Amino acid sequence: MSPVSDNRWLHRFAVFTALATLALICVGGLVTSHGVGMSVPDWPTTYGYNMFFFPFDQWVGGIFYEHTHRLVASAVGLFTVILAVWLTVKESRAWLRRLGWIAVFAVVLQGGLGGLRVTALKDELGIFHATLAQLFLVLMSVIALFTSRWWKRSEVSPMSTRERHLRVFYFVISGLILCQLAIGATMRHQHAGLAIPDFPAAYGKLWPDMDTDSVARYNQARGEVTALNPITAFQIGLHMVHRITAVIILAGVIWAAWFTGRRVGWSSTLGRLSIGWLVLIFIQAALGMATIWTNKSADIATVHVAVGALSLVTGAGLGLMAGRRMISVSRLAKISDAAAARVEVASRPAQSVA
Repeated sequence: MSPVSDNRWLHRFAVFTALATLALICVGGLVTSHGVGMSVPDWPTTYGYNMFFFPFDQWVGGIFYEHTHRLVASAVGLFTVILAVWLTVKESRAWLRRLGWIAVFAVVLQGGLGGLRVTALKDELGIFHATLAQLFLVLMSVIALFTSRWWKRSEVSPMSTRERHLRVFYFVISGLILCQLAIGATMRHQHAGLAIPDFPAAYGKLWPDMDTDSVARYNQARGEVTALNPITAFQIGLHMVHRITAVIILAGVIWAAWFTGRRVGWSSTLGRLSIGWLVLIFIQAALGMATIWTNKSADIATVHVAVGALSLVTGAGLGLMAGRRMISVSRLAKISDAAAARVEVASRPAQSVA
């Protein structure tokens, strides 16, 4: 394969699989936000049926969300296997072929965790399941990036010390976003509702009281007014960490966007992508506030999860793309000529022997 050759349909299928993974995360978010994760108590069957033949007239209430989640997960698993095989057959880069099979292993592991979450009845497994889903989305998006024409028609570019620091900063902020998503998954899977029901204050204060008497008072109000599950001091602290981390991420992405625009230009690929990253973070913050103000509306909470996933993918993409630049048309021609010359030289011994 020459340096500029590509397989458009392979790339399109990789993008399609990444989008299907995002859809799966959204459906999973609906399951958790509606609190219907155990609507189907058996696995891999659905109320004793093969999941692919479960009667449609029984797709009601929480069963609809949970069963749909299983079917979409099965489809994503199938797409991942097809993508890995396609990469094996058509992709010349060995490391990318291996990445495809790593994705297959990850999707099998993800399915196993989802099944164990049902059979073992452990919320902790749900947290790992949700976090791995985010990492799997990043993996699928990275494969889509590596199979893109942009990636194949770019090359590693020399970076200044400040630009290398910026690249590291992209990855650090992306790591913080992943931690933030894991914290959010922990809060959702603990089934305690909103541990802090007001914003921007927290029980009317900058930092809420977390002593035993205060927590007991909070739980009494929750039981009388909203009939929500009781909360603990740990859950209140976790919510505060979630809020503080959100502020740190927002400040970090603002700085990254400003520095990217100043160093490489606002109209460059990185400049436009960094602006998009900042827009996603602002939307994410607004959705977080709306989740509290609407008493954790399931639809808003699900969009909040989806935008968080897109923010993670965008940050990871910026980090990977930061060290590359597009090759000019003249440079592409030189590469093609050099590749053709190498092929001609390599074929000469065979011709002389003949």
